Formats: sequence, C-alpha cells, structure tokens
Amino acid sequence: MKFSSELSQGTLIKRYKRFLADVALNDGSEITLHCPNTGSMKNCLFPGQPVWFSHSDNPKRKYPCTWELMQTPQGDLIGINTGRANALAEEAIVNGVIAELQGYLQLKREVRYGEENSRIDLLLSADGKPDCYIEVKSCTLLQDGKGYFPDAVTTRGQKHLRELIQMVQSGHRAVLLFVVQHSGINSVSPAAHIDPDYAAGLTQAMAAGVEVLAYKCELSHQAIEIRHTCPILV
Repeated sequence: MKFSSELSQGTLIKRYKRFLADVALNDGSEITLHCPNTGSMKNCLFPGQPVWFSHSDNPKRKYPCTWELMQTPQGDLIGINTGRANALAEEAIVNGVIAELQGYLQLKREVRYGEENSRIDLLLSADGKPDCYIEVKSCTLLQDGKGYFPDAVTTRGQKHLRELIQMVQSGHRAVLLFVVQHSGINSVSPAAHIDPDYAAGLTQAMAAGVEVLAYKCELSHQAIEIRHTCPILV
C-alpha cells in the first residue's frame, strides 16, 4: 500500500484527547495532527522522536494532516494509523501474500454477522467452500523484545472472539489475523499481563477451531506492505 502522496516529517511533542497529537516542524512551527488510533498506543509514543504524516485536501477537515508513522529511539518504524490494517490485509489476500487465505472468489467488507451485532472486517466466499470470516487486528505493542495484543483491556476484542467461535460452530471458517505494524516485532503473543480475559478467550477460540495468523509489515516513508508470516507464541 503506497501512500497517496509524499509524507511530511516532524517531531512528536505529545498526543492527547486520544485523537490529537502536536508536532514540531523543521521550521520551528507547530501543528496539530489527527491521530487515527483509538488504542492506548502503549510503547508507541516517543516525544522528541520523528513522526511522518499525510495531508488531506478535504476543506471540511478541521485537522487536515493525519499521523501515519512513528520512529522509536532504536530506529524502528511503527504504523500509527490502525485504520489501514483492514486495507493492508485485503491487499495481501488479493496479491496472494497470505497463503492461508487463497482460493476464494469473492471478498466483502464490514458484513454484519453473529449474535452480538458485530461487523466482520473481511468475508471470503467461493462455491463449494465454507465462508471465511476474518477479524483483523493491528499489533504494535513491543515489550521485552516480543509483540503483544492487546495494548489495553478490550471488551470489544473479547466479543469478536466469541463471534468467531460461533462462526466455527455454525460450520464456517473463522480467522483472527494480526497485522504487525512495528518493524521491531517478530512474534505475537496474547497480552495476558494487560487483559487476562482476552488471553483466555484467545486460548478458548483456538481450541474451538478459530485460526490465528500473524503477518508482518514492511514499513517505509513511501509505503506499508504485508510481507511475511510471523509466529504466534501462546
């Protein structure tokens, strides 16, 4: 996925009110960016370090610039825009990168399903095959050399696990796909130290037949692309 235009660079001052971040530019001025990340962004915020952001031509936007990348003190890049995870997953499926999700003829987005009023991120279908329900999660939390999900307690994530289990019990295929948007993460584990209920739910889902995949992105100032599989350590 190439960025539609060249990203601009600044230096992070702070993130606040969840959806805002102040950035210092090279000319000494400051701007406020839209922060497209609803999570805690634990271990993703490094004031004084470089950030990159995109621009929108939409005159109705109060904050026309969107935060895309964060650089850590170690030089790793983190994809801040979690809204890109679904599109990255779709692109990788269409391009044949995710081997486990090939052989389907139709792909739909944001389809309502389940008993808890959910929307599945991606739904794959083909004649003669069970439908494949795919829930996509962006993984950016690096701790002690390992990647973890979630970075905060997520009752919504727990609900998604229950819905995926229900799909398996109904005869469908269900997949939880972690899109790793941190160049320093080389494995993904459930963050039992942050959300033990989610970790327990993930174990239950895997035992019920929900498939869990993790794929790592290659990040640059020009593009983000899913490149290769990443081990799941439970």
